[in-house]
Amino acid sequence: MAEAGEIWAEALPRVKEAVTGVGVWAALNAATAVALEDGTLVLGLPYEDSELSGHLKLPQIKRAVEVEASRVHGSPLTLRVIEGTTDEDWSTAKRRDGERKRLEEAHREKMREEMRARTNWEGVYEQLSRRYAAVTNKSLPQNRARFFEEAISLIAETRNAQEQWDDLGERNFARCLERLAQYSEVPSTIVAQEVLKRAGEL
Repeated sequence: MAEAGEIWAEALPRVKEAVTGVGVWAALNAATAVALEDGTLVLGLPYEDSELSGHLKLPQIKRAVEVEASRVHGSPLTLRVIEGTTDEDWSTAKRRDGERKRLEEAHREKMREEMRARTNWEGVYEQLSRRYAAVTNKSLPQNRARFFEEAISLIAETRNAQEQWDDLGERNFARCLERLAQYSEVPSTIVAQEVLKRAGEL
């Protein structure tokens, strides 16, 4: 199996035949093969020529490099362009990749948590509507009281199971309190007080 430098040395002349442009040629001439790893040919540009990297990342140029490098290698390769031309520069780029992936995963997990929290409270919100619609003789205070008691328990249980204690979760929680206040004709502050007591927060 050819090493990165050998692959690039053999592929470069063919790549130049397939592309045009002074900037593109300058970028190709400045590029150094840094590594061949997991089906990726890593080309590096000296820091002083880093502005040329955009030429190598153009879809048609990237494709031309990948086609010729894959031909030389004997199996498909993808191109990665980094700043710097040493193994340490490649190690730095991989560490940055790992950190970026970690941050992206943390962001996705936060979004999933927010979605779960929103879904939980939206489910409670809809349950309040359905339970209130099922109350017979809503004009009778005793029937509204029974609904109120059930709704307090429902909201308190969801509150106790809540994993996200952020602004979004608090707003969705408050939305359910307001709905119960509207249905039961009890001030929202009193509703909140009853729920928080039941949830052990007061």
